[in-house]
Amino acid sequence: MRIIRHLQEVREPVPPSVVTIGNFDGVHLAHQTLLRRVVEAARQRGALATAITFEPHPIKVLSPEHAPRLLAPLRRKAKWIEATGIDLLVVLPFTRELAHHSPLEFVRRVLVNPLRALSVHVGPNFRFGYRQSGDTEVLEELGRQEGFQVEVLPMLQVRGERVSSTRIRELLTEGHVHKAGRLLGRPFSSKGPIVAGLGVGRKHTVPTLNLAPIEEQLPRIGVYVTRTKLGGMRHDSVTNVGHKPTFGDHRLSVETFLLNFSGEIEEGDMEIEFLYRLRDEMKFQNPAILKVQIQEDARRALKFFRLLKQFQQSPRRSLPTSSPSARKH
Repeated sequence: MRIIRHLQEVREPVPPSVVTIGNFDGVHLAHQTLLRRVVEAARQRGALATAITFEPHPIKVLSPEHAPRLLAPLRRKAKWIEATGIDLLVVLPFTRELAHHSPLEFVRRVLVNPLRALSVHVGPNFRFGYRQSGDTEVLEELGRQEGFQVEVLPMLQVRGERVSSTRIRELLTEGHVHKAGRLLGRPFSSKGPIVAGLGVGRKHTVPTLNLAPIEEQLPRIGVYVTRTKLGGMRHDSVTNVGHKPTFGDHRLSVETFLLNFSGEIEEGDMEIEFLYRLRDEMKFQNPAILKVQIQEDARRALKFFRLLKQFQQSPRRSLPTSSPSARKH
C-alpha cells in the first residue's frame, strides 16, 4: 500500500479510483466492511482502491476541547487499512482551510481532479464540507453532476450494538473491553515502548513490564486479563491500568505481569491486548496483601484462558460474558 500525505503527490498518469473517506479511528468492523467493499469494487473495475483519512482528527482542529482520545495512532491505523487490501492511503492534513471547502469544492479538489473517482463509498452518517453541510444525499447529487457513483453502506450492528468509534470509546471508558473487542473485530490493544518502572513490583509483589505513556484511549482504571505481545510471541498476562495507590499517588500507568514466564525480556516494545476486566484498582494496607490479591488475579486469569481454549475448540459455542470466577472482588 502506498501512503501519500498531499494530493500534489498524485502524479500523471493517474488511474481511476474507487474511493472511501473517513477518520477510520480504530478500523473497526464497520470500517473493515467499507474498506473491503472498496477493494472489491476497485478490482471489478480495474481501478485503484483508495482510502482518504485525516491527520489530525478534524475535531482537534475545530474544537480541541472536545477532541476524543484516539483508539490508535496513525501508524497502526495505516497497518490495519493495508490489511484490507487498499492500494492507496491518502492522509490529508486537516486544516481550517480544508474545513472551509464547500461540498462542491471538496468533491472537485479531493475526489474528482486528483483521484479521478469512479465511485465513492461511505457510511450512512458521512458528512463533509463547511460546517458539515454535505451529507450522503448531497454527495449523491454531486456524484451525478461530476460523473461518479455513490454507494452508502448501511449501519452495522453486532449483537444489537451500533459499531462506531464513539461507541467503542464509551465501552472502554466503562471497562467493557470484551464488548469493545467485539465491535473492533479483534481485542482492543495498546502498544508502545517498554520503560523502567519504579521497581516496587519486583521488590514487593511481582515483576511487571511498564508501558510508556501514550496519548491514545485506555480502558477504565482497573485490573484486566490480557495477552502481552513481545516480538512474535503472545504471553498470557494480567495488566493493571491505574495509579498504584498502595505505594502512593502516582501518574497513570499500564503495567503487565506475564503468567508462567521466566527469563529476560530483550524486546523494546510490547502490545497489550485487553480481554476481560477483573476488578477495580484498590488501595491495600500493605504490599503483602496486594501480592496475595495479585496471585488471586493470576489464578482467575489462568482459569479464563483455560475456558477460552475450551470454547475455541468448540466452534458451535460462544465464549460466555460472565466472569471467569463467580467470586466477587
